[in-house]
Amino acid sequence: PIGRIATDSRTVGAGDFFVAIRGDRFDGHQFVAAALSSGAAGALVDDATAVGSIGRSAVVVQADDTTRALQAIARHVRRASGAKVIAITGSAGKTTTKEVCAELLSTRYSVFRNKGNLNNHIGLPLSLLELRARPEVAVVELGMNHSGEISTLVAVAEPEVRVWTNVGDAHIGFFATADAIADAKAEILEGATPDTLLVANADDPRVMARARAFRGKLMSFGTADLADVQASAVEMRGLDGIRARVRTPAGEFSLDTPLTGFGNLSNILAASAVAVHLDVPLQSIADRAAHLKPAHHRGELLRLPGGLTLIDDSYNSSPAALKRSLEILAAANGSARKIAVLGEMLELGTHSDRLHRECGRAAYSADLDLLVAVGGASAQALADEARAAGLPSSQIVVVADKTAAVEEVLRRVRPGDLVLVKGSRGIGLDVLVD
Repeated sequence: PIGRIATDSRTVGAGDFFVAIRGDRFDGHQFVAAALSSGAAGALVDDATAVGSIGRSAVVVQADDTTRALQAIARHVRRASGAKVIAITGSAGKTTTKEVCAELLSTRYSVFRNKGNLNNHIGLPLSLLELRARPEVAVVELGMNHSGEISTLVAVAEPEVRVWTNVGDAHIGFFATADAIADAKAEILEGATPDTLLVANADDPRVMARARAFRGKLMSFGTADLADVQASAVEMRGLDGIRARVRTPAGEFSLDTPLTGFGNLSNILAASAVAVHLDVPLQSIADRAAHLKPAHHRGELLRLPGGLTLIDDSYNSSPAALKRSLEILAAANGSARKIAVLGEMLELGTHSDRLHRECGRAAYSADLDLLVAVGGASAQALADEARAAGLPSSQIVVVADKTAAVEEVLRRVRPGDLVLVKGSRGIGLDVLVD
């Protein structure tokens, strides 16, 4: 018997099993001996000489490729668990949709959700290994920044329900076009049976164009007239949330949620489609939606001492997501001033200048009192475009990094201000939020 399966030797405890992964920047084989000395019951390696002499018995498994072996173990555990697996992919909203879906399903089932963004070729298997606890339902997200990655993850997770939130411009630096991103995301359709369900965004033409080739069942969501789970009479209430009437194959319910913005409406509709498919009562969906909270650093609304209101969206950023956040800021009222602290968006490649300039025009349209752009040439391009669109130079500041942003913003904010903080993870604007 073994405890956890771990890929980080620093977290290994007595009875755990250590998997030595070879990565671009590290090689777990350098830490096998240390893991075994810490009490690990054994290790998975591709080179048995990495084990060394440990002075006690241990189980050592040798495989040609330890990453593929880890994925095979995870697939076995997933099959043996009996859990129904829901897998979520998309350019934006994956984590929020995962969290909302897990919340709605937990009103009826025991639910596992993968922690944080453990959604890649190593993180997903580690998440699926937790299914040894035998939950009834598992909700996981599938991430990618290159073609072929979703295909690998789908083959490991073998989900009965697949959710495709949207196609956007996140990671477009790795692709020639948005259609190429859509084709890579469409790998979520692979390996389906006639009983597999795809929950697809009816408001996204790229999603629906590819969803029509799905060999299983299809349930769409959105505001489009033909959506199976459709929101109508939508009322965006700024920082006070969203109201709408939602029609589903099981009937209708009134949605009143504190989550803000059209992006979150879409996330809730996707999760509601999954919940309806799994026979969660509509009243339970409505009741739980009324008490939803954003995930940490993903659109959290924080009321700070001194009368400052903070929209903390600092976890990550992409052009489409940033525009949605600016729309929320524009719709808000009652604050003394509106301030946007916008970090440079990474992984946009040759599209970076154009997309940052588009967001600069969106920043101007948000009726800001102060724009603070954080980063290098792309942040400067965003600021320049906001200025060209009509935002006065006196209301624009460009700083090089998070350290300078902290100093600049804390010096300028005043009681009563509403502040949006958003940027790519590599910019690190969560330190400003803290």
